Amino acid sequence: MRAAAAIVSPAVSVAFIVATAACDQGGSKESDIRYGDCPVSGTRGEFHLSPETAGALTVKTTLPAPGWWNGTTPESVRSGYEYCMAANIAHRSGLDRVKVEDAPFPEVVSGRTKNFDLALAQITITPERSKVAEFSPPYLSSTLGVLIRDGEKIDENNVRDVRIGVAEGTTGEEFVDDRLKPTKPVTAFANDPELVTALEEGRIDAIVHDTTILLAYPQKRESKVRLVGQYRTDQGYGALYPKGSPDKDELDRIIRQLIDDGTLAKLSAVYLGAAFGQDPAKIPYLTVDGGS
Repeated sequence: MRAAAAIVSPAVSVAFIVATAACDQGGSKESDIRYGDCPVSGTRGEFHLSPETAGALTVKTTLPAPGWWNGTTPESVRSGYEYCMAANIAHRSGLDRVKVEDAPFPEVVSGRTKNFDLALAQITITPERSKVAEFSPPYLSSTLGVLIRDGEKIDENNVRDVRIGVAEGTTGEEFVDDRLKPTKPVTAFANDPELVTALEEGRIDAIVHDTTILLAYPQKRESKVRLVGQYRTDQGYGALYPKGSPDKDELDRIIRQLIDDGTLAKLSAVYLGAAFGQDPAKIPYLTVDGGS
């Protein structure tokens, strides 16, 4: 699935770390190192990477992505599920900072971005994407939600006959084209805010996109949209690495450790729970062609 909104602009990067000036023999004391507002756990420096930038973990993402990366620019992000996931990877690798780079989602998943250690952007693992990039073990399951305007009566029986909007370059776009096969033209948007605005303004009637992205929008006070259901995909989000990454095995070990020791579950409760406002598992499941 996508992942969050793509901003088509030159990549911007910034390193986040709040640290005091105190040093110990030329290096920062462990107690001085901060990664935005993220809590970190585990043994610092247990794992060893060969990072793109000395002392930093360089992470590609696509902004905005509320709940995942809380902020609209690299400079403003200080928390969120994937940002704090990156912070914990940096901490356990003995790196002092997380260097965030914003890039359009289609570029990230097509292998067109360079010079980074990993990408975290709610990226669904697919065979096609695996041809141009490496993936970590899945760290979160993913489904496709259907977002509509309040007051509309759209469900699995008539969604094919309305104007559907999707995010460009996502598995939601593929799902609509290959499985739903709507009777009206589908409109692809470059980023999530444009997609949701088009729905609110009546230029499209429904959005098919990652459930964990769409869940954030009905929580906004001025929102006039609601999530009516989700399609199972039997897929999951993974960290994306450049093809042939020398750090794949070590990064895989770190991510498995974050899963096994409950770190990612805690981040989900803190950041995704607050953004979603409801349990994704309780959203009704829709079917297409008599199946999931």
